[in-house]
Amino acid sequence: MKQGFRFSLSVTVVVLAICYIYLTTIFIYIDRWFGLMTSPGIMNAVVFTGVAAMCVFNYTVAVFMDPGKVPSTYMPDIEDSDNPVHEIKRKGGDLRYCQKCAHYKPPRAHHCRVCKRCVLRMDHHCIWINNCVGHANYKVFFIFVVYAVIACIYALVLLVGSLAIDSEEEEQESGSSSRTAYVISGLLLVPLSVALSVLLGWHIYLVLQNKTTIEYHEGVRAMWLAEKGGNVYSHPYDLGAYENLATVLGPNIFTWVCPTSSHIGSGLRFRTAYDYSAVALPST
Repeated sequence: MKQGFRFSLSVTVVVLAICYIYLTTIFIYIDRWFGLMTSPGIMNAVVFTGVAAMCVFNYTVAVFMDPGKVPSTYMPDIEDSDNPVHEIKRKGGDLRYCQKCAHYKPPRAHHCRVCKRCVLRMDHHCIWINNCVGHANYKVFFIFVVYAVIACIYALVLLVGSLAIDSEEEEQESGSSSRTAYVISGLLLVPLSVALSVLLGWHIYLVLQNKTTIEYHEGVRAMWLAEKGGNVYSHPYDLGAYENLATVLGPNIFTWVCPTSSHIGSGLRFRTAYDYSAVALPST
């Protein structure tokens, strides 16, 4: 399901930043370092354009794709032995019910105060895409961050390289407008490269654990409560690193950096570590 267009200042800023970085990288840094019509220049321009295109495509999908809506007809099946206790709140034994939406919530769904509705496997609400990151669009959001990190670091390398080969005579000929472009790009690319790399590292950790950002913070509290009671807490959706990757990114390793979504399922039920434990136990 796709969302309608909603103007967002933050999305506009991101789009303008992408356009600025792309144009300056192609027509200033690559052109100065290699010459745009040389073989190295064409090769770098094609590669950078490909990375930028994937970045823009995944960003667009993340912005417009519905992150996952809880069906109004959803009802938890409390008699289903294959769907145990993961619909239970941390407090008490009531079924997960959203008072604001007035319907039951499936496992891992949460209410977003910004979107004013429940989102399947909600990770967080991201102002930079003006949308929630949830079950349906988490993979494209993750891939966008991957390509954004590659694009920023690539552009930064080209910027530094083009500066390094500039002679004093070329620098004088370039004029103040070119120097301004270098300064603005540096002020954009350095913090962006650092911030996006940290964000990517964080989400790689979450994917390897099969957690959402919300579940990480809930897990910190659950771990503290478990230790207080002399127990050991384990994340119920942690299936092991490879299975976690396959669950989020897909079973085919060659499509992990492609915006595929056929593997994600309905978002109403998820495999758990308890399912694996049940299979591993010998029958009596």
